[in-house]
Amino acid sequence: MSTPEMRVLVLANQKGGVGKTTTTINLGTALAAIGEKVLIIDLDPQGNASTGLGIDRKSRDRSTYDVMTGERRFTDVIQATAVPRLWVAPSTLDLLGVELEIAGDKDRAFKMRAAIQDLAATVSGDERFTYVLFDCPPSLNLLTINALAAADAVLVPLQCEFFALEGLSQLLSTVDQVKKTLNPKLSIHGIVLTMFDPRNNLATQVVADVRQFMGEKVYDTVIPRNVRVSEAPSHGKPVLLYDLKCTGSQAYLKLASEVIQRERRLRAA
Repeated sequence: MSTPEMRVLVLANQKGGVGKTTTTINLGTALAAIGEKVLIIDLDPQGNASTGLGIDRKSRDRSTYDVMTGERRFTDVIQATAVPRLWVAPSTLDLLGVELEIAGDKDRAFKMRAAIQDLAATVSGDERFTYVLFDCPPSLNLLTINALAAADAVLVPLQCEFFALEGLSQLLSTVDQVKKTLNPKLSIHGIVLTMFDPRNNLATQVVADVRQFMGEKVYDTVIPRNVRVSEAPSHGKPVLLYDLKCTGSQAYLKLASEVIQRERRLRAA
């Protein structure tokens, strides 16, 4: 039996408050729930993905900061979560200063790529992760560039609001630039529409506009506004653990299935 390929997806959007970290946590949980082995890499200095997965700040003595500076390997910093088959490489506020620390390094844009390659070489067979998800800061800084340089594809969470397409075009331009200069294999895996409120006519119009603009790149699954999704992080849990039957949990399970279906099509192409 062949070893499953490790797929690296970056969840990125330079705009804050679009549901990026929430989507990273809950997509990762949903993928794990349907049998994948998942690693979430928290590259946001705020560390909200780590907190939302129940990793206490006091227990983050080793973090993605140590990986970025070359002090540690991923195998040294990865922690198990309460979700079976889901692990996290937590972040700390130290990441705020890492850009200055590595600014003079020739390989400053490839720190994460080297660490991911090391992880793939170190962990093999049934122990290998099938999906690695990067949660990035809400800016197109060196941390995000590192994730993009290490990734197979980008998954873009996009809030159903007026300025959605404006921010999307900037991100697509950055992805295109990274593809030309740092990572030729990088592609857009898909765009997931988040925080959708069907009572809001503007939200419905945004969905239609994004689908017209991006076509098949937009996932069929739309993530609704849901109180249970908002409550879950304060309990240190993904929404699938907090309330499996709520509309938010069901939407993330559908999204995970759709991601896997796209992966199958990409591999068959």
